[in-house]
Amino acid sequence: MRHLLLAFVPALVLATSSAMAAPMDQLVPEFASNTLIMNGVTTTPDGRRFVVVQPQKPGQLEIAEITSGSAKPYPDVEWNNWLPSEDGRAAFVGANSLRVGPDGALWVVDRGAPGIGAPLAEGGPKLVRIDLAANRVSRVYDLASVAQGESFVDDVRFNGDMAYLTDAGRPALIVLDLVTGKARRVLENHPSTVAARPLMAEGRQLRDPHGHPVVVHADQLEVSNDGRWLFYQPCSGPMFRIETRFLDDPSLDAAALSGHVAPFADTPSTGGTAIDLAGTIYVSDTDHSRVLKISPAGEISTLVDDPRLAWIDAMWIDDDGKLWMPAAQLNRTAGLNEGKDAVDWPVTVYSIAIGAKPVRR
Repeated sequence: MRHLLLAFVPALVLATSSAMAAPMDQLVPEFASNTLIMNGVTTTPDGRRFVVVQPQKPGQLEIAEITSGSAKPYPDVEWNNWLPSEDGRAAFVGANSLRVGPDGALWVVDRGAPGIGAPLAEGGPKLVRIDLAANRVSRVYDLASVAQGESFVDDVRFNGDMAYLTDAGRPALIVLDLVTGKARRVLENHPSTVAARPLMAEGRQLRDPHGHPVVVHADQLEVSNDGRWLFYQPCSGPMFRIETRFLDDPSLDAAALSGHVAPFADTPSTGGTAIDLAGTIYVSDTDHSRVLKISPAGEISTLVDDPRLAWIDAMWIDDDGKLWMPAAQLNRTAGLNEGKDAVDWPVTVYSIAIGAKPVRR
C-alpha cells in the first residue's frame, strides 16, 4: 500500500457567506482546500458532506468526508491507499465521481486507472456502494466485462434496479443490473456518445502535457424524476436523451436502440450537471465560468456567471434547495494544461440557493 501523505488535511477551510462572500453575493463558499482538487460533492439529509478528489501527487486521498475542518479518508485509509503494483478490487484506483444514491448509500465510480490514458488496473473499474450507517463498503460491482482498454468509466445515475454509467474513454453507455451485477455496453461509438467538438475552458482548448487535444467522450448524465428519460452528453456537448425503457431492453440491437436517441439541448463544454424535481437541468459552462439552466423543453438560460466558477464539475442539489458547485479548476491542472500547473489555490466548493427540490437518481 502507498503511504498516505494527507490522511487528514487540516488545510481545508470551512467558510460561510459572511466570512468569504461580499454582501448580497449569491455564491456561498462552503469549504475550500489549499491541497486538494475536489471535483465532486454530495451531501446527506443529516448534514454529512463528501467529496471526490483528483490527486495531483502520490499519497493524496481520493474519497473524503469533510468533518471538523478536515478531509478524512472515507470509508477508511485502506480504500484510499492503492499502489500501482497492487490489485484494485479493494481500493480506489481512480475515483472519478460520487453521489448519495436513492437508497441512502454513498456510491463511488472508480474508473480503474490512476489518470487519463493510464492503463486499467486489475480489478480497477468498478462501482462501489458504501453503507453510510456502518461506514463500510457493502458491495462492489466489477465492471471489467464492460470497461477495457481505453475505457474511462465516468459517472453514474440510478433508475430502480438499473444503473447507467458513461464511458468517457471508449465511448458508450453502460447499463448495469444492480440485482444481478450484469452489465451491457450500449450506443457504443454512437454520435451521441462520441466527442466531436473541442473541449474548451476559459477560452482555451484543453491539451495534455504533449500538446495533444484532450478528448472526453460520454460524460455527464441525468435521469428524470419519473425515470422515463436519460439525458447524457460528451463532455464537450451537445446533450441527447433516450427513454430508459429502451436502454433497459437487452433485446434491442444497436440499430434499433440508435433510432430512439434524440437531440435535446445544444450544450457547451461542460464539467458537471444536476437535475431538479421539476426537470430543470443545471449545466456548467467551462468556457465561460458559469452555470446554465435547461428547461424541460430544452431552452437554455444563465443561472450564475462568475469568474470564480472555474471548471464547475459534478454538482449536487441538497434537500434545502441549494445547488453545490465544486470549482475544481481541472483545466488549470498540469495534465489538462499542456503540463503547466496554473491552479489558483484554494479550490473551493460553492453553493447557491435555487429553491428547487432534488431528484435522487
